[in-house]
Amino acid sequence: MINQKAGTLYFIPVTMGEDNITKVLPSEVIGIAQQLDEFIVENEKTARHFLSAIKHSKPIRELVLKPLNEHTSDKELPALLSSLIAGKDVGLMSEAGCPGIADPGAKLAALAHQKGIRIAPLVGPSSILLSLMASGLNGQRFTFLGYLPSDKAARVNQLKEIEKRSKQQETQIFIETPYRNQHMLEDILNTCHGETRLCIACNISCGDEFIVTKRVKEWKAQALPDLHKKPTVFLLLA
Repeated sequence: MINQKAGTLYFIPVTMGEDNITKVLPSEVIGIAQQLDEFIVENEKTARHFLSAIKHSKPIRELVLKPLNEHTSDKELPALLSSLIAGKDVGLMSEAGCPGIADPGAKLAALAHQKGIRIAPLVGPSSILLSLMASGLNGQRFTFLGYLPSDKAARVNQLKEIEKRSKQQETQIFIETPYRNQHMLEDILNTCHGETRLCIACNISCGDEFIVTKRVKEWKAQALPDLHKKPTVFLLLA
């Protein structure tokens, strides 16, 4: 049951860059974010830049920003909902893209449901779906795997399993920490069969957006794109 006295937790998408906000986010989403004065954010610096870029109606220093990241413990989550339980609307923002997907916001959403707090997801860029849309791979059956292991041996073993699973005509989608993108790409090319199709989707919705699908053997025969420190989605289909 929804607690009618509680505020609404708005899931606010954040663009991948700051030069295209009005082209990517609907005006209604920007309008809601401009009216809120309390936010739960994955990265305070990124959140301030975003709120400044959308020309928030209040000075940024007057806004309440509460951190929710990989270091936030489960016992700290209830305090993040205190304003909502008191009847105040609050915004939740990931560092980039849609909150709640490969993001610590998912735990907060689960607790909000337990407390009867209404969650309102707002329309915005999802790098996972946008990359799948443009990939030319199977959009009827797909799996999002999040992050693969950081250990090279474990990562290579999982890539073998992922490629095997994709033979069932199920697109496999995964991401990597941006500074490890080149290592991920090299491992994919050295591990997967030459005929397997790989889509590399980088800086989605930004001015230098790059979304290209080729077979592994074709990627290996050309100069590789520079993915270092650029948000990238990898899609695989054998």
